[in-house]
Amino acid sequence: MNVTIQPQKLCGTITPPPSKSQAHRLIIAAALADGESVLLNVAFSQDILATLSCMEQLGARWEQVDGYTIRVTGISAGQPRRQADGVPHFDCGESGSTLRFLIPIALAVAGGGVFTGRGRLMERPQKPYFDLFDEKEIYWEQKDGALTVRGTLESGVFSLPGNVSSQFFTGLLYALPLLDGDSRINSTTELESRSYIAMTLDALKGCGVTVDAPEGNTGAFSVPGGQRYASAKRCVEADWSQAGFWYAAMALGNLVDVNGMNEMSRQGDKVVADAFVKLSRSGEVELDVADCPDLVPPLAAMAAVREGTARIVHAARLRIKESDRLAAVTTAMNALGAQIEELSDGLVIHGVETLRGGVSVDACNDHRIAMMTAVAATRCTQPVTITGAECVKKSYPNFWEDYEMLGGVITREG
Repeated sequence: MNVTIQPQKLCGTITPPPSKSQAHRLIIAAALADGESVLLNVAFSQDILATLSCMEQLGARWEQVDGYTIRVTGISAGQPRRQADGVPHFDCGESGSTLRFLIPIALAVAGGGVFTGRGRLMERPQKPYFDLFDEKEIYWEQKDGALTVRGTLESGVFSLPGNVSSQFFTGLLYALPLLDGDSRINSTTELESRSYIAMTLDALKGCGVTVDAPEGNTGAFSVPGGQRYASAKRCVEADWSQAGFWYAAMALGNLVDVNGMNEMSRQGDKVVADAFVKLSRSGEVELDVADCPDLVPPLAAMAAVREGTARIVHAARLRIKESDRLAAVTTAMNALGAQIEELSDGLVIHGVETLRGGVSVDACNDHRIAMMTAVAATRCTQPVTITGAECVKKSYPNFWEDYEMLGGVITREG
């Protein structure tokens, strides 16, 4: 689908959709539990549907009760759906969280699995897991767009680099409590994206699973074995990462109010509120996104039209997202008239007075690039067309409806 946006300011109040990051974690915890759990405020984005489908392959069941409420029956009531090769098959869609969370869980619950995906998903690096599997003699093979893992996950010491992705830690934190013995997870480097692990620990605690976590960004996680997940009733918070795009709209002069956010949330992306204040002032700004890489697209939109230069640092991991997101942000925003320099691990954004638009921008099959461009279009002097705009369904299925509700003028084709 292509969307053409007319230059028009947005105005109104918006509540962002439920947090995708938190929903993944609560769904998995509920699916591993005994009995039935109720999860409120779950949005059925493509990534969340992928996680629900994969947990069904492990023997869990779920049903939509009404609206955004689901009931999840844990795996104690079902059996993994094994295929002819003896292990379940998991279609992870384009969800990196689903893939990396499920790999060790599948080993612990079903002796492994065959994992597939779409887009760039199966190109994303899994080396931290592969190194562990080689050390612990767990079979793995990656070919023809599929990853097969098979073996017995045993308790013990697991060492991972903390500067690649916290998703590897989360996968192990879900799986290790199910094993008979105690385990420890060591970070061989300083741990980045610690806030995402805090969300994982919160989901585990809510289902009665205990983990002794280190105080700072170094140290080991101690995970007692022989634990059982308990059913629970939880509510998914509004998503701070999606709120970032509406904060960007505000920074660009739109009269938008963001409601329904938990300011005490464990979501690391809540720092977007502080970044908004910094970028609302003129002058030089440096933004370290090591703990909030998903915010780079809305931060780039905020920084594009202002007095002064903004530097975004520690963002190298964005090159292995749905797109090479550093390159995609630079290409899209510069096409609109911004002045952005792409660095190996960040961006330098020289503020301009206005954006011109009058171009077609490829969303690169990246939901965050599409939403960034849509918000930036409100500051353009000419219409902007976004190709592949349907990609917002990955995380924010109702984005275009919300955009129109706020007064955005768009036309859809295809």
